[in-house]
Amino acid sequence: MALVVGGAVVRDGRVLAARRTWPAEHAGRWELPGGKVEAGETPDDALVRELQEELGVATTVVRWLDGAQQVAGGRHTLRAALVALADPTAEPTPVDHDELRWLTADQLDPAHPEAVDWLEPDRPFLPEVAAHLAH
Repeated sequence: MALVVGGAVVRDGRVLAARRTWPAEHAGRWELPGGKVEAGETPDDALVRELQEELGVATTVVRWLDGAQQVAGGRHTLRAALVALADPTAEPTPVDHDELRWLTADQLDPAHPEAVDWLEPDRPFLPEVAAHLAH
């Protein structure tokens, strides 16, 4: 089973959300950016590499969030981590996504009027991200 990693990039009390463009069934939905761990990579190294590829910024893993989700019909396991920008002034740019948004803890609540439509596998991680942002 392949491991997929996602990064909750945090800065100034907000988390970065990325809107998917593909595959068609995920287009327009939001996620924590990331990707697959390649052979010989640690999860930390894979997440830093994926965020550099997808956002054009250097990052560091702060800590892994609790839990893991089964995705892709159980073919992959998703883990997520809190991530910091190596340069706090760096501006991520969408490479594999069509839009990026910085969201507050309140905006992670699905009932919030400015909430985004998250992909289901990322949703269980959002309460822990929101709790981190609220501190």
